[in-house]
Amino acid sequence: MAVPAAFFVLFFVHPVAAIVARGLRDGGRWRFGRAGAVLTDPLVLDVLWFTAWQAAASTALTVAVALPGAYVFARLEFPGKRLLRALVVVPFVLPTVVAGSAFLALLGRGGLLDELWGVRLDTTVWAILLAHVFFNYAVVVRTVGGLWAQLDPRQEEAARMLGASRLTAWRRITLPALAPAVAAAALMVFLFTFTSFGVVQILGGPRYSTLEVEIYRQTAQLLDLPTAAVLTLLQFCAVGGLLLLHARTVRRRESALRLADPAHTSRRPRGAGQWALLGSTVTVVALLLLLPLGVLVERSLDAPDGYGFAFYRALGSEEGGTFTVAPLEAVGNSLAFAAVATLIALVVGGLAAAALTRRAGRLVRGFDALLMLPLGTSAVTVGFGFLIALDEPPLDLRSAWILVPLAQALVGVPFVVRTMLPVLRAVDPRLREAAAVLGASPLRAWREVDLPLVRRALLVAAGFAFAVSLGEFGATVFITRADTLTLPVAVARLLGRAGALPYGQAMALSTILMLVCAVSLLLLERVRTDRSGSGEF
Repeated sequence: MAVPAAFFVLFFVHPVAAIVARGLRDGGRWRFGRAGAVLTDPLVLDVLWFTAWQAAASTALTVAVALPGAYVFARLEFPGKRLLRALVVVPFVLPTVVAGSAFLALLGRGGLLDELWGVRLDTTVWAILLAHVFFNYAVVVRTVGGLWAQLDPRQEEAARMLGASRLTAWRRITLPALAPAVAAAALMVFLFTFTSFGVVQILGGPRYSTLEVEIYRQTAQLLDLPTAAVLTLLQFCAVGGLLLLHARTVRRRESALRLADPAHTSRRPRGAGQWALLGSTVTVVALLLLLPLGVLVERSLDAPDGYGFAFYRALGSEEGGTFTVAPLEAVGNSLAFAAVATLIALVVGGLAAAALTRRAGRLVRGFDALLMLPLGTSAVTVGFGFLIALDEPPLDLRSAWILVPLAQALVGVPFVVRTMLPVLRAVDPRLREAAAVLGASPLRAWREVDLPLVRRALLVAAGFAFAVSLGEFGATVFITRADTLTLPVAVARLLGRAGALPYGQAMALSTILMLVCAVSLLLLERVRTDRSGSGEF
């Protein structure tokens, strides 16, 4: 626990505490009276209520839509499976401003629905909910599917032979085993939707506002740091309470599971039901995930003089003074930063997951909640906190390149922990005890017992960490330098400029981001499949 705890204290607790203290202190005196005025404001109460119920609705809808997809990717074999599994993660890494613009093209004035049926969904809750499913579909599919693929199907088959129906066998055997992974995925989805910013701001219009949007408005537009600090603390309390509740309830349902080689648990669809499920999943992925991405590709090719690659060619040179380097150089910067951030997230998250596997007391449960707090913290708060707190020796990192990967790793670590933890806790502890009896040290026992069993989950975690690092925008936009732009920051700055050329460049750069992510995840799928091992565990 030492390394993960030090990482979070230095690069999360310290920066956030610094920005909150800056807002609540005036001339060395604390101004807690401001909290009462903010928390009794009817506008703030409305924002809090909308934030909570839209996050709950988004989470329920995402789990309901994505759970069948998790089964399809875990249990069924079909042509194009690797490609499709890589593509479903692409929406998760897109900057919210890009995805919001794509959904406006589909749901807004002059969009696809408006042209076909005269229906507009922008500035409605449905647009927000659909966009949240678009973003978080991969979280459920990858987190739940990673464990589902390793569950021994013979346990469910044995229940069927004893007279249980297919639904009863799934409800009594498979669902309890999947409960920790489902809860972990639902928790991550809720945290992301609870702190939703870009989607709500673009698709909700002035009618809807979340705590994240209100914190940004108070900080960046009104320069009201005291109000922003109170809202940040309110967000902390809500997220912290949820994490503690999750830690207390999910732990009671975890148990050692019989894990199997994923290569032996999937098969081609059999029967009309499985073919129908496969067809419905492909349809959902095509309409909900790939159609908005197709809009981005179409706009990147729609140049003023006709369809072509004019916007892509324009990325090779700087025009208008928006960047000190060519926007295309952001691709190399993003890949380098994402690789370093992934390495940091795997080391910190892997150590944290190993520590949390040991069933300790309240200290470990509190540590588990701390690891998830970055997902429920305002990115504006973290970004400003980095600038304020990390400006003095020995942590004067404002001009250091490592600052961007550190900020990205803060978001990647929770995914590593939540992906690896259900699988690590499912490992029978008697295997470690047997290795210890045979003379293996704790390190060797982990290397030869745990690592082969969790290798698949480790690669899934690496894919998630790399993906979220590529698309991280909220904190990075405050700390990146002009000569080390990342893809999301470059896209946002291009979208902020008027004219057809910057907009087309933004769409082209977004398409490149999609392709880079898809290729990276496809390579990861190949490595994961080739090295998943053989035989039964």
